[in-house]
Amino acid sequence: MSQSKSEFKSEGLDALRLYLLAQPSGSPLRQADLARHFGNDRSTIGRWIVSLEANGVPILWDEQKRVAIDRKRYITHISLSRHETIVLMLALRMYQQRQDKSDRNAVEMLQKLGVVLNQGIAPAAGEHVLAIAHQQRLQVSDQQQDYQRVLEEIGDAWIDGRKVQIRYRPLRARRAFDEVFHPYLLEPSALSRSTYMIGYSELAGAMRVRKLERIERRPLVLDEPFAVAAGFDPFKLLGGAWSIWFDEDSQPISVRLRFSGDQVVRRVLEERWHPSQRTERDPEGRLIWAAEVDEPLEMLPWIRGWGADCEVLEPQELREQMLGEIRRQMRAYGIAETASDDRQQRFDDIFG
Repeated sequence: MSQSKSEFKSEGLDALRLYLLAQPSGSPLRQADLARHFGNDRSTIGRWIVSLEANGVPILWDEQKRVAIDRKRYITHISLSRHETIVLMLALRMYQQRQDKSDRNAVEMLQKLGVVLNQGIAPAAGEHVLAIAHQQRLQVSDQQQDYQRVLEEIGDAWIDGRKVQIRYRPLRARRAFDEVFHPYLLEPSALSRSTYMIGYSELAGAMRVRKLERIERRPLVLDEPFAVAAGFDPFKLLGGAWSIWFDEDSQPISVRLRFSGDQVVRRVLEERWHPSQRTERDPEGRLIWAAEVDEPLEMLPWIRGWGADCEVLEPQELREQMLGEIRRQMRAYGIAETASDDRQQRFDDIFG
């Protein structure tokens, strides 16, 4: 059976891409040599090259009009099983849902995945993924372009192992500061719906965490490579972190919480919230949840989310923090701490 033009072109593009990638050290080739190798004319090879560029393959041209693939900007194709494809789709969806900004690169990955499924073994599933990609593409706004550039520049520095100069403004700082940073690791946080880079700060002379959303202006990737510090262990480093905060020098702090209510207890037990967590029942049947955490204050949004069904037992500083917030809420609702009668009923309605 003869091939259609689209099938012939698709196979040709893939063969050309693989052939260019197979050249030692990415050596450039003349179009005439490529035409002889594939048994085509130069105009067909030229159209294939244009199509490769249109599909995101970075093409390099030298002074002699020879062509090669820019290996610094291109990651070779990977083959996925049907179940690995499902995991990739779910991961991309969760990434987009957990981030508070639509990422155009994640949208394009979903688009490519949808095309492959739609034209392959799963047309209906492919249509669904393509519809998701289209909807997310509509959500990408011009206001997100600054963050997108920050993410891409930091990503380039991480992939290439190069230092990056950033202007950073911490949450509680009035002014931003400039520093040179060695990005060892990029890490997303589901709790804060943000992305962080972990690495060495030349300004601080120590390991630091930088939230990408707090980087002002476009980062400058330097022509200076860095070496990851000997003994850097991201799993050990983040093992005690609730989300992303960590402290290299301090010992983790023991956190104990008491959960009540059958549905809440069941929900807490459904997931493993921290690698070090332990659970037990108290004499009244309530759930005691305990873990060793680097920075307990990072848990506050999670604790607040359980309302009156979660009581902080320790550390004392965290308990006092929650008590202070409850008092501020009482004042906001016009409830005195010595409230009685109808005000006490209002207090019970709000805080259980």
